[in-house]
Amino acid sequence: MSTIKIGVIGAGSISEAHFNAYKGNKEVEIYAVCDLNEQRAQDKANKYGASKIYTDYNELLANPEIEAVSICTWNNTHAEISAAAIRAGKHVLVEKPLCRTVEEALQLQEVVRSSNKILQVGVVRRYDPNAQMLRKFIDNGDIGEIYYAKASSIRRLGNPGGWFSDIERSGGGPLIDIGVHVIDLCWYMMGRPKVKSVSGNTYRKLGNRSNIQNLSFYQAADYDAEKNTVEDMTNALIRFENGASLLVDVSFTLHARKDEATVKLFGTKGGLEIDPEIYIATEKYDTILNIKPQTDAASFDFGRAFQSEIDNFIRCVKTGEEPISPVEDGVEIMKILRGIYESAEKGQEIHF
Repeated sequence: MSTIKIGVIGAGSISEAHFNAYKGNKEVEIYAVCDLNEQRAQDKANKYGASKIYTDYNELLANPEIEAVSICTWNNTHAEISAAAIRAGKHVLVEKPLCRTVEEALQLQEVVRSSNKILQVGVVRRYDPNAQMLRKFIDNGDIGEIYYAKASSIRRLGNPGGWFSDIERSGGGPLIDIGVHVIDLCWYMMGRPKVKSVSGNTYRKLGNRSNIQNLSFYQAADYDAEKNTVEDMTNALIRFENGASLLVDVSFTLHARKDEATVKLFGTKGGLEIDPEIYIATEKYDTILNIKPQTDAASFDFGRAFQSEIDNFIRCVKTGEEPISPVEDGVEIMKILRGIYESAEKGQEIHF
């Protein structure tokens, strides 16, 4: 069986998850690495056995040996590099979010649709084995109509700084960085209903809290405590055309007792909890049942989810089937994210 030669564009921290998962797929050859920092590209190439390194992604895309790419760069380059890769005849796995604006998303969607190439959005929570297992209960009608979901992704101290806190490069703060994961997961589990309206609030009260001692947190490679132009936290109510609704709040920093991750969905026949642990709530014979599925991981398994995501990408490249997270879904999620930011800025509900 022929192997797919992969190029990874962007050799920062998230690329490690891509490299490790590609390494775990026997149908892949990690062929090339590109990064603006040549030494970082060389280090990753040495670690994962890539034979080519580049500092210009256009040169990587011009290599006819490369069939597909992972894009692990700053958010403000996702649309540009993805479009260039598609036009160069490459299949694309682009890290979330798809891009920064709805306009970019729609333009990229047109580029993909005019090609015969795959673009898969890297919303890894969809690919977690527990999420796929719970989808079977939904798809077989055990949960009924899901009409409400709520999700929190709260960091009490967790502004990574660097490009994450530079709105020009990131497009936003915790909403577009970590909120995208739980919003997308809920929307996917709810059956991807069309968004009707959003009402959101953003707050900039605490900054990056670099003064805090005795408690460490992840910092970007270009961390600079003086630069922070993104929100501390966001909350939103999202309404869908089918009458369902999603309540969400996310933060980089907040005066909370502890970090909190919660994802819950409620249907007419049962409910699901995905974070902090998977549970199914239902009733039978007039008795309420709390069911704990027996799985390898009680909650989100980062490594297994990334392996599943990469395996799905390679399978789609080989077969031509549509990915679990196609470009169209990236467009819809971008509408929701930008709608929340617009609602917060204008102080009013945004209708679609």
